[in-house]
Amino acid sequence: MTTNTNTSTDATPTADPAPSRSRRVGLASAALAVLATVLPLTTLAPAQAAPVGAEGRPAWCPTVPGHQVDCTTMRRPLVADQPGLGTIGVSHAVVRHSRPGPAVGTIALNPGGPGETLIDRAEQVSTALQGVLDDYDLLLLDPRGTGRSARLPCDVTEAEYRWAPRAEQRELVADCAEELGPRARAYTSAATADDLDAARERLGAPKLVLYGLSYGTYLMPVYADRHPERVEKMVLSGAYPVAFDSLARPGAQQVSLTLRRICERSGSCAPDTVGHDLAAVTERLRTRPLKVTATVGGERRTVLFTEDKLANLMYEPATRGIGLHPGEPGLLGALPAALHALAAGDEAPLAELVRGEVEGTGAEDQASFLAVTCNDYVRAWDPDAPPAERRRQYRAALAATDPADFGAFSAKGWAEGQTDGGDNCLDWPRRGTARPQPTDLGQLPDVPVLVLSGDLDTNTPEANSRQSAAQFKHSSFVSVPNSGHLPEMESTGCAVGISSHFIRTGLVGDTSCLADVPPVTVVPVAR
Repeated sequence: MTTNTNTSTDATPTADPAPSRSRRVGLASAALAVLATVLPLTTLAPAQAAPVGAEGRPAWCPTVPGHQVDCTTMRRPLVADQPGLGTIGVSHAVVRHSRPGPAVGTIALNPGGPGETLIDRAEQVSTALQGVLDDYDLLLLDPRGTGRSARLPCDVTEAEYRWAPRAEQRELVADCAEELGPRARAYTSAATADDLDAARERLGAPKLVLYGLSYGTYLMPVYADRHPERVEKMVLSGAYPVAFDSLARPGAQQVSLTLRRICERSGSCAPDTVGHDLAAVTERLRTRPLKVTATVGGERRTVLFTEDKLANLMYEPATRGIGLHPGEPGLLGALPAALHALAAGDEAPLAELVRGEVEGTGAEDQASFLAVTCNDYVRAWDPDAPPAERRRQYRAALAATDPADFGAFSAKGWAEGQTDGGDNCLDWPRRGTARPQPTDLGQLPDVPVLVLSGDLDTNTPEANSRQSAAQFKHSSFVSVPNSGHLPEMESTGCAVGISSHFIRTGLVGDTSCLADVPPVTVVPVAR
């Protein structure tokens, strides 16, 4: 691996599978499907005073065939500098390596969210990581406020939040903050990073191999900043930098590029046509939204599908899991035809895609997700300012942008499509960190870092992942063609083979297999 101070190095396939270009470890291909079960949020019972099983283990401690699993709930300060607020139980499981002798190291995994959990999925995750669990221990910590770590509710479900009009989304965030009250300040990336280090110390592990996916690529640099001497190496997949663009402009620009790429590579649609169709549809939705009726929680409801909802569709679900089933078009592969139909006046294909998304949205509580993102993420306003001034600053930030930076979308439409950004946290109280973490990138440890990015990813696009890699002195960047968010979910096992090799050696190794990742299947578009 070539290293350069304050830069990242590219590791790309020797053959570029794209005609033209302008965002768990040791897996066999069949085990990739396991990752799909790691990604969605789940509703788990909150951690309570855990009963003890026959072997002295908590009753909730998972079983993993072929491995010893140890489980603990630590008592941690709710807020480190305010002992009067009490403590919280933070739980973790450790899947021990299978070979005799001491472990080569300990891998700490975070699957993203914020708010996603691991303990109750220990067997699936261990299957996905079986290639390195011969020698490495695996630390699975449910972040505070999730899963087995005193799950935090505020009665705002994913379906309710995601499909509400933007003004209602802001109200739901404010209601969640009011419901949490003083507890809201306890749920930050910094607090979770310190919990993770407390678990490391309890295990007696001198250092950790940090493996972050999506939001985990934000959390792990926070850990590395706070505990630099405890980091052995890092893998960041679907990555974005700590000081990311608060208006997510790289994602807006990636949408058109992603649509063009799948058309070019599949031959099922014309790249220029899909670009024109996207622009026509966003313009139409600004003034004439689609009305889509769907069944949610057993009740019929009508969703107003506006420009910001299309932005959200492209920003989050469209490229999630792309490449896992390359023979199936999925949402992304169906969009060019649906956009083309609506541009010609036929609403039915896009309405059907939206209906499927609405009815497939979960009912998980969004408390942890909202608390972490509103406490931590960089914003287009001063979080110390009162609400009225925040609104003025946000409007000014939008007005100062170049419209071309948002691709086919308007600045307002794209920004309001982010459930974790834009103006969603305008009414969140001034609590928690409310600043990007870490604040001094010069303090990040000088260790090997691998950054993986899917070249179809619109959530954490390549531009963001390259910035993430540039945070570290000795990093390697790998672009995985025909994959989205996250790149390990491509079907050949190439990407996970690269990450597995890196964990063992600190080197990227051979990446020629990337040329064999098949293109996404696309529903043909009439020409």
